[in-house]
Amino acid sequence: MQRQGPLAGIHVLDLTRLYPGAYATLLLADLGADVVKVEDRERGDYLREIDGGGQFEALNRGKRSLSIDLKSLHGPALLQRLCAAADVLVEGFRPGVLGKLGCGPRALVEKNPRLVVCSLTGYGQDGPWAARAGHDIGYVALAGVLARNGLGEVPVLPGVQIADFAGGSLQAVIGILAALYERERTGRGRTLDISMCEGAMQFLIPHSGSLAAGQPPQARGDDVLSGSRPCYRVYACSDGSAVALGALEPKFWSAFCAAVGKPDWESRGFDSSLAPEVDALFRSASRDEWVSRLQPADCCLEPVLEPNELRGHPQHRARGAFLPDGTLRSQPALSTPAGSRAPKLGEHSVEVLREHGLSQEEIEGLRVARAIA
Repeated sequence: MQRQGPLAGIHVLDLTRLYPGAYATLLLADLGADVVKVEDRERGDYLREIDGGGQFEALNRGKRSLSIDLKSLHGPALLQRLCAAADVLVEGFRPGVLGKLGCGPRALVEKNPRLVVCSLTGYGQDGPWAARAGHDIGYVALAGVLARNGLGEVPVLPGVQIADFAGGSLQAVIGILAALYERERTGRGRTLDISMCEGAMQFLIPHSGSLAAGQPPQARGDDVLSGSRPCYRVYACSDGSAVALGALEPKFWSAFCAAVGKPDWESRGFDSSLAPEVDALFRSASRDEWVSRLQPADCCLEPVLEPNELRGHPQHRARGAFLPDGTLRSQPALSTPAGSRAPKLGEHSVEVLREHGLSQEEIEGLRVARAIA
């Protein structure tokens, strides 16, 4: 399958399930790569079963599906045959699982020197936590990121999967692109060890710099970006919606104070004791009324949009942030996104195997042996 884009001609095998690998390979597909999902022949990607399949559709459009039982007698050999023609393999098994099948990341690269194998896991391939089960909540907890959220005694759980997407998917894509660029110079691929926990820790680089410089640890809510300061805070409005004010710089805070007729607040942008007064002010009108009133002031105030409101916002419409079916397109938008629907389980098994040189007789033999669906 030939696509258009910077990664046209790059062939990717995706052995992952759920969010992290799916988003990583969606980015690669939208950049022009041919992505084949290698799924378990019985159940496939668990994401197919969530929310009526809508999440699976959004994250897997433009890919193909090949269903294999990797634990079958013929499964490992078939995977190795696929790797011989692949540029990238992305896998999310616990460390050692592929090795037990004779298809460990290092072994695959040794046999296929130009192959890039990206292992995307919660805690990485080694260390005492490597084999532990986990989800995003645990990764951001161990990364120190969860502790930075909220103002009260107990941290507030983010409503999106930070470690899965930013700590995992994006780190994986960065590593894959770097490895492919390196291969252009050296002719060799490599293994990549991506830890979602460590990827999430990248958000704390500024904080780690402060600690390394001898600054005392900050309690939750002490940071000026925590939402405790009136100049940088989320405010509830009279209609149950909210606005976000980010008037950190003096000129923006001054513009806000002038627009709401509170010149005596100008010197108190970072004074936490002022926050209740500003809270009361914003509760006096609706979200849209505040946006309309403060837009001319250019004071870094925006409405807090719900996900179902995004498509109707003029900025997102102007930028083409959504695909015709209402799902978000991936970024950066360097080429036309992979536009076809997400694949059915095993939909392209025969097609992909034929592309890899298997005869119809071999394919039928694999079916009889229940190695493929």
